[in-house]
Amino acid sequence: QPASAKWYDRRDYVFIEFCVEDSRDVNVNFEKSKLTFSCLGGSDNFKHLNEIDLFNCIDPNDSKHKRTDRSILCCLRKGESGQSWPRLTKERAKLNWLSVDFNNWKDWEDDSDEDMSNFDRFSEMMNNMGGDEDVDLPEVDGADDDSQDSDDEKMPDLE
Repeated sequence: QPASAKWYDRRDYVFIEFCVEDSRDVNVNFEKSKLTFSCLGGSDNFKHLNEIDLFNCIDPNDSKHKRTDRSILCCLRKGESGQSWPRLTKERAKLNWLSVDFNNWKDWEDDSDEDMSNFDRFSEMMNNMGGDEDVDLPEVDGADDDSQDSDDEKMPDLE
């Protein structure tokens, strides 16, 4: 049975974390376009086996893995740096044991040190627009009361 796994993409690497507690006999085999992972996990020595045909090529010699008590993190060196992987697998099929690690995910494609992302440029533009920072906005009468407004009446049915 496959171990559950999370993955995320970076400019030069793809990371896959196999979530197996108390793993033993960990075996990770990196090939140019395939990753094979196996181990025994948990107190019942459950055998896990994951075979992944990768979306793109990796450098097997520069890829590595690290085992902790909670998981095994694999770091795959991309064959072509700077190329985004929209998914981990070659096929589009949804694997129920594989998910995106949104805690570590970031859209690095648009980012570079000298070029701010669009959102940063937009935020900066918004901050530079319009007058004084210390202006008090006027209180809006009736904003907090629950009285009925003139536009709260029932709408006619559509025909």
